[in-house]
Amino acid sequence: MKIACVGAGPAGLYFAISMKLRDPSHDIIVFERNAPGVTFGWGVVFSDQTVENLQANDPKSARIIADEFAHWDDIDVHFGGETITSSGHGFIGIGRKRLLEILQDRTRELGVNIEFNAECDPADAKWREYDLVIASDGINSRFRDAYADAFGVDIDVRANKFVWLGTSKVFDAFTFAFEKTEHGWIWAHAYRFAPDCSTFIVECSEETWRNFGFDRMEQAEAIAACEKLFAKYLDGHSLMSNAAHLRGSAAWLNFRRIKCERWSTGNVILLGDAAHTAHFSVGSGTKLALEDAIKLADVLNRPGLSLEAAMDEYVAERNLEVLKLQNSARNSTEWFETLERYTHFEPLQFAYSLLTRSQRISHENLRLRDREWLEGVERWFWKRATEGRSNKTAPPMFAPFKLREMIVENRVTVSPMAMYSAVDGTPNDFHFVHYGERAIGGAGLVFTEMTCVSPEGRISPGCTGMWNADHVVAWKRIVDFVHANSKAKICLQLGHSGAKGSTRVGWEEDNAPLPDGNWPVMAASDVAWSPVNQVPMPMTRTDMDAVRDQFVAAVRMGIEAGFDMVELHAAHGYLLSGFLTPLQNKRTDEYGGSLENRIRYPLEVFAAMRDAWPADKPMSVRISATDWAGEQGITPDDAVEIAEAFAHGGADLIDVSAGQTWTGAQPVYGRMFQTPFSDKLRNEARLATMAVGNIYEPDHANSILAAGRADLVALARPHLIDPFWTLRAAAQLDYRDVHVPPQYLNGMSQLARNLKREAEAAAALRV
Repeated sequence: MKIACVGAGPAGLYFAISMKLRDPSHDIIVFERNAPGVTFGWGVVFSDQTVENLQANDPKSARIIADEFAHWDDIDVHFGGETITSSGHGFIGIGRKRLLEILQDRTRELGVNIEFNAECDPADAKWREYDLVIASDGINSRFRDAYADAFGVDIDVRANKFVWLGTSKVFDAFTFAFEKTEHGWIWAHAYRFAPDCSTFIVECSEETWRNFGFDRMEQAEAIAACEKLFAKYLDGHSLMSNAAHLRGSAAWLNFRRIKCERWSTGNVILLGDAAHTAHFSVGSGTKLALEDAIKLADVLNRPGLSLEAAMDEYVAERNLEVLKLQNSARNSTEWFETLERYTHFEPLQFAYSLLTRSQRISHENLRLRDREWLEGVERWFWKRATEGRSNKTAPPMFAPFKLREMIVENRVTVSPMAMYSAVDGTPNDFHFVHYGERAIGGAGLVFTEMTCVSPEGRISPGCTGMWNADHVVAWKRIVDFVHANSKAKICLQLGHSGAKGSTRVGWEEDNAPLPDGNWPVMAASDVAWSPVNQVPMPMTRTDMDAVRDQFVAAVRMGIEAGFDMVELHAAHGYLLSGFLTPLQNKRTDEYGGSLENRIRYPLEVFAAMRDAWPADKPMSVRISATDWAGEQGITPDDAVEIAEAFAHGGADLIDVSAGQTWTGAQPVYGRMFQTPFSDKLRNEARLATMAVGNIYEPDHANSILAAGRADLVALARPHLIDPFWTLRAAAQLDYRDVHVPPQYLNGMSQLARNLKREAEAAAALRV
């Protein structure tokens, strides 16, 4: 094939190498608009896996690259006057300029011509002479921009400002240095990539950048200011720029996250940063480019594979890797963009939060990297959790948590889950077994399903209730069993269905009206849940008084039944959630319009419940932290205000869920996908939260808790299939100081032994 590679960066050069290795007859030329030796950026970082991929693809260049790598294991986090060092991270770096020299030499050796100072106008007719044009012209790709519609380009310009600098100071560890100044927080990412040189990236919010006056400084002045700011880390060494051609503040950038729906059009194929970018804080742009090049060369040289089929396979495999990395990069980017959310943390927790920010590194992964350091984090967590009474080395998920005078044995919660199995609101033997089994399964806190405060407030005929004496008796039987046979506390979640009422049970058809016997529904406004659901009656003041009093009556019945805690359900589009979201609340009185008005009635209900509930017992509120509707609905910023209002009214915990408030929601799913909302509420409003949403591994729970993203973790589906999830986690983590019903002690011992043997065998295989 006759191929033009536009751009002599790592992507284009390595693609040319990979193609020639597979078939020397390919006629390839690389066009580079810059002069020889002109490059931007300083060091690039690799993973061990990338090195293995390079070795398998081209041992000769891989050997030269590997021989010149700078290696380091430590990460130093300078924050709050302390230096926190974590080891075992195994970074590898090399100078970008040196990497390009190696790849250029190898490219020429294989018979590829490199044309420097070449004008690469996408409109030039010469590109039609080539079978393929590989657009490897980087983040500012002219080819991508010229055919933006064809590629389906999506560019997200991130908030922070940053500048790439270098220094002759050699950093022995990957270094993060955070400085609080009169103008705001500013920080550096620094790492060695050569025996005499390090990358030094300075980053801050745009507000801080402007406060410093960087937007008005020439480069030399800005570099001098950065040298002064970070003098104690530079030890007298200067900072340098290799972007001297840029005037004024132009050297400062906003990172652009680039995605493309399609990676080819006509004879043009995007490669590397031209097709996708990942934030520099996860250091994987060059990795993606090189691995893209290997895969593209593979499929283009496979006998019998058409170009269309080759591109389908290339995009399917590489796009998955890109999405995974971009998701991690998004998490990392947002951590730095919301830095002040975490600056009240103690230095050790701040460092843990930084290390786990992308979710690529987890609690147990840190244990493998640096056991001693992680055990120090665990001791710190337990000391905080017990007010100094214990500094045991144990997983955070098993640490106690205090809400008012109630002490929860551990941080694992059985999430509220509708069972749709009651008769006339009365829980029965199914519920007795369901809640009892999950309590003795080791969780610290068990929530009831949404228990409705009136017959007409039910979601379905199968929903549990708390509106008459029979309900109190049935619930008391369950509560008494939980208290007598476990260490778990049990919370009564109370709610009213609103517009989502009078529907079939969940496993028949979700939110579908009953085929017959429907009861009328009420809501904040006459907005039907969907076109097939009833149009609710807008609540009058009389209705509001009656429903408020029903919640209060249910709370008093909860006291009779012996519950330890009560939660108000104000999420998921049910009655009180319907008041909160502007998607359902269309009122024009004092309960509609602004958020201050929309929250008025839910706060009124909560205040009445709080007055009826004992002062020494805790209460929580479940909210939807987003409607997944952009600015048209509840936003995470709104959720902070909502949470603060409930906390001011006496809520001890915010149960942070999301969505289910309208039928057009488009949630972004993934593991722990709702935890960022808990993180935001907890650390911006400074209140206790419970994280929910696709949390299913002990590692998830421990990472969330140690990083300060929540105070409790709630698991729903894992507890549906395994009521003993917490005890199984304790066995897996070899944690023995957990309550096990005496009847089950032998089983727990055997499980712990078996899992320990399995772990030891797996470790032996890795060695």
